[in-house]
Amino acid sequence: MMFDLFLYTGLRRGDAAQVGKQHVKDGSISINTEKTGIRVTIPIQPELQATLDAGPVGDLAFIATAAGVPMTKESLGNAFRDACRSAGITKSAHGLRKAAATNAANRGATERELEALFGWVGGQMASLYTRSVNREALSKGAAAKMSRDERETSIPAPCDKVRASGRKTE
Repeated sequence: MMFDLFLYTGLRRGDAAQVGKQHVKDGSISINTEKTGIRVTIPIQPELQATLDAGPVGDLAFIATAAGVPMTKESLGNAFRDACRSAGITKSAHGLRKAAATNAANRGATERELEALFGWVGGQMASLYTRSVNREALSKGAAAKMSRDERETSIPAPCDKVRASGRKTE
């Protein structure tokens, strides 16, 4: 449950500890983020919906203690870290937020889309995730423009001398 909630929402642990059924409407989670106060609306992906359907989930928070009480963000972070260590992984819940942002950027999310999804402002965080993806995509686009396509007639071959009139010189 914890893994899917972090990965498919990109929520910080404080927000993930609070999010529950009351935040879901029309297939999306809407919550004011704890850190910035910005409201994010996150469509529930099929993978997360399957996890929520399989349960168990708490009433006030999807992730709850055995007694059904929402966990504090510290307890949630510790529980996730313990689960990771049990699996032989030395990562944190925040690493899944980074993975979610990276996945979205790699699939074409713009900086504005990332800001809306993750509750960021100012473009700095979003640009971290889109910078390398954009550079690769832009590089591929630019390289394609350098290629001499047989259908393209406006770019002369390097050995051709063309006058302004467009006629070859000898």
